[in-house]
Amino acid sequence: MSVVLEDVSGSRSVLERRCRTRVDRPRVNGVRIDPVSAEEFLTAVSTFLSCGHSHVVHFCAAHPTVEARRDPGYRALLDRGALNVPDGMAVAWAARLLGTRTQRLAGTEATHLTAAWGVERGVRHYLYGATPETLERMHRRLDRSYPGILVVGAESPPFRPMTDEELTSSARRMQDAGAQVVWVGLGAPKQDVIAHRLRELRAAPVIMCVGAAFDFVAGTARRAPAWMRQTGLEWLHRLVAEPRRLWRRYLIGNPAFVWGVVRDRLASSRPNAPR
Repeated sequence: MSVVLEDVSGSRSVLERRCRTRVDRPRVNGVRIDPVSAEEFLTAVSTFLSCGHSHVVHFCAAHPTVEARRDPGYRALLDRGALNVPDGMAVAWAARLLGTRTQRLAGTEATHLTAAWGVERGVRHYLYGATPETLERMHRRLDRSYPGILVVGAESPPFRPMTDEELTSSARRMQDAGAQVVWVGLGAPKQDVIAHRLRELRAAPVIMCVGAAFDFVAGTARRAPAWMRQTGLEWLHRLVAEPRRLWRRYLIGNPAFVWGVVRDRLASSRPNAPR
C-alpha cells in the first residue's frame, strides 16, 4: 500500500522527498489520524529528515483525542502535526469503524523501530523527558539493544510549565548536538504543546511525542502482555498499575471516547456529511 499525500498545489503523488500533507484520512473525536504501516512510518521519517523543515509526529491514544474533542485549540495543534499515528488499539478500531483500514503503531514500537533503522544511517537521537534516572536507563538499554546507536543528548525538563527562555535553550542544545530525531516523553497534552514550540524553534528535523514509551523502553514500567495490547485492554493493565494517577483518564475518559466515536460514525453516515 502506498502513502498518498497532497502538496499545497493540490497535486497527488506517492510519498517523495518533500514534506506534504495526508489526504483521505479519518477523524477520531475530531483528530486527524494517519493510517501507516511500520514501513510507511519509516518512509515518512526518512522524508522528514531530508526535506529541510522541522516536523512533529504525534502518537495518538484515546486520551488525547478525548481532550482534543473538548479543547478546539488542542485539536488544532494536533492537526498541525506532520503525522498523527494511531497509538492505541481503540484509535485504530475507531478509524476502521469510520471506513479506513489501519494498524496500530505504539510509540514504544516506533522507538525501537526507528532506533534499529537509524543505526546504519547514523541517525542522531536526543531524549527529552522523564527523570534523569529513567533517561540514564533508557540510554543504556538503547545502547545495549542497538550497538552503534547515536544518542547525542538527553535532558529531563522541569515538571512545571517551561518558560520561553528555557525552551529556547533546550532547542539550542538540540541544534548544537546535531539532533535529527528528538524523542519527547512528557505525557499529553504537555508533550504536544512543547513539541510544536520546539518545531517553531527548528530544534530538529523530527520531533516524536511518545509519552510513556520512555518508561517502557527504560524498563522502569512494565508493558501489558501482548494479548492485552492486541485485544485493546492495555488501558486496564495501566490502570491497575497506576490507579491513583490514571483512574480519571480511563474510567471517565474511555466512555467519553466511545461516545465521541459513535457521534463521528453517525455524522459520517448522514447524507452529504463532510469527510
